[in-house]
Amino acid sequence: MSEAPVVIVDYGLGNLLSVERACHAAGMAPVVSGELSIIEAAAGLILPGVGAFADGMAELSARRLIEPIRNFAASGRHMLGICLGMQMLFDSADEFGFHEGLGILKGTVTRIPDTKASGEPHKIPHIGWSPLVRPLEDPGKVWNSTILADVPSEACTYFVHSYAANPIEPGVRLADTWYNGRRITAVVQDGIIFGSQFHPEKSGPVGLRILANFGRMVAQSIDSLVREIPI
Repeated sequence: MSEAPVVIVDYGLGNLLSVERACHAAGMAPVVSGELSIIEAAAGLILPGVGAFADGMAELSARRLIEPIRNFAASGRHMLGICLGMQMLFDSADEFGFHEGLGILKGTVTRIPDTKASGEPHKIPHIGWSPLVRPLEDPGKVWNSTILADVPSEACTYFVHSYAANPIEPGVRLADTWYNGRRITAVVQDGIIFGSQFHPEKSGPVGLRILANFGRMVAQSIDSLVREIPI
């Protein structure tokens, strides 16, 4: 069994203390670390983040964490990216120029348009509480057995961002939100790789439910592994 079931990656960016506290409140016992050996030993990984895409990737590169995170994602273990952490899971972003991402999920990250769907200007960044809804491509999307299990449609979560992810595969979109008529990818899932554009650690009981769901998935994966070990 892993000595650190859930590790929150410390790469110099992000509100680590808030994420750690929320994980504790959600029933986890997370470890905050940027050490390669601890990350490699984790059963579940949370990649948080606040700030610019290029800065986040530069910090991961400086700490030699890019390949370990890619390897972790390919290993069949649970992973959750939060805000910038979710965006960096994708191939690239055009924030202040073109920048490569982790390439774990296929797609790009682009700026939210400066106008509402009606053409009127609106404020960027998108800041505040917005509802989670099923994606347009699959309005009957089932949230059971995902990090959105027991989260009702239209439940609100807290967003702070100027850029949004555009997955190539429509099925990767687990939930969307809307900002003045502009559709925004709110939650993504590819197997057991998840991402939330909003901050669950700032989203009250709904956010804690989402983190608790992630923690439960990690715990179940550990239990399954233990049962498979011959006595």
